[in-house]
Formats: sequence, structure tokens, C-alpha cells
Amino acid sequence: MNIFDSHCHLDDPSFESDFQDVLHRAAAAEVCRMLIVGIDRKTSDRAVALAKGHANLFASVGVHPHDARSCTEETLAHLATLASDPKVVAWGETGLDFNRMHSPRKDQERWLIRQLEVAETLDLPLIFHERDSQGRLLEILKATTCRPAVIHCFSGTEAELDRYLEMGFYIGITGIVTVSKRGAALRQMVPSIPVNRLLIETDAPYLTPTPQRNQFRRNEPAFVREVLLKVAEVRKEDPEPLAEQIWFNTCSLFRIDPSES
Repeated sequence: MNIFDSHCHLDDPSFESDFQDVLHRAAAAEVCRMLIVGIDRKTSDRAVALAKGHANLFASVGVHPHDARSCTEETLAHLATLASDPKVVAWGETGLDFNRMHSPRKDQERWLIRQLEVAETLDLPLIFHERDSQGRLLEILKATTCRPAVIHCFSGTEAELDRYLEMGFYIGITGIVTVSKRGAALRQMVPSIPVNRLLIETDAPYLTPTPQRNQFRRNEPAFVREVLLKVAEVRKEDPEPLAEQIWFNTCSLFRIDPSES
């Protein structure tokens, strides 16, 4: 199988000591490509540097809603320059997070809208983070010219899922789908997601799936295989053709040649 981890943070310091081993374990698990997602200036710089050094790694640049309070026009200009590198295939993650409120709502909304404008100028697909925005993210997106996008780590309601799909978005499924109680509602919704709109991701080093979460505190791209297997199980599908379709979906969204090694 060819498996694509569509969202990970391999720039995280927890990977510094065994980065090459992490890549080797991913390859052994048939995880052939990984997208390293930027969440601010520093992590975006690091994501691009790592991607440039490895053929099977790609990068995105952006400002996470948690970091919106420190965003400036100069930040966006720097990220836009980074995005000129061919290894940068998306803008994000950006969005709204009204759960932890690390940045004020007004800052989150202001810089989300500006990032939508920059992504439009650069012709890049988007990676959205959404948590507890009570429909506000959808309101903003419907009021703008929204580009192709993925809802990263989807954990919303059926109504929200329907609206995202109506807007043509892809849906990113993480290891939450493998967790007994926390993933119950998500497992019920996964079969209703059109197969050509599915992506799988780790969000490594976070959200370690079962059964690895019982052994390892840190998530890593190799474990996205467990996400694939659980998605196949709840959809009652063969994992191999499902993996092929999700590979194609991911490459299509991020405009990566699916046949290149």
C-alpha cells in the first residue's frame, strides 16, 4: 500500500533525536509521504527546511488560531515568500479555536481572513483547524472565496460535516477514530463521508491512535496505518483499495503527482 500522512508536525523538538528512525519506521509501515504542517513563522521555516531535504516530505505554511495574537503583516509576507518553494503545497493550518482561546476571537478572525486572502493570491489549498467555533468558521468561509481545503482532525457534528462536504472540502481523520469513547461519534459519521473526500492523518506528535497510545506517548507517521485500518473497518471496506483512493485524494488536493516516488 501507499499511505500518505496528510498532517504531521515532524518539526517538533520531540523528533530531533530520532528523526531518521521515524522516517524508517514510516517507510516500514508503507507510509510513503508526509505533509509537515506549519503553525507559525518558526515552525513553517522548519517544515520547509525538512521537506526540502527529503523527496517524500512536503510542507505547508500558516498561522494557527492559537498564535493569531502574534501574527503581523510581516509574518504573512515571510510565509508567502516561503510558499514560493515547490515543496510547499498548502497554506495552514489556520482557522478558529474558541475552546482554549489562546488568542482573542477578534485576532483569530482578523488573521484567518487575511490568510484566506493570501492563499487565494498564491493559489494554494487550505488546511483548516476548527474547534468550538459554533458555526463561525463556516460563516466566514461562506462570505469569502474559499479555496479547496481539508478540515483537519474533524470532530464536529453531522450538520457541520454536511456543510463542509457541500462546500467541497476534504475531511481529515485522525487517531481519534480509534479511541473507544472519544471516537464513538466520529466512527458513526465516517461511513457517510464520500470516499473521494477522505484524508487520514496523525497530527504527530499528538493524538496517538489505539493501540499505540497504550505504549507510546508520542505519535508518529507510521501510526497513521492504524487510522487507515480503523476507517476501513467502520466503512466495511478493504484497506488496500481504500488506501489507494485516499492516496489519490491527498495528492489531488495538494497537487502532487501520485505516481512520483
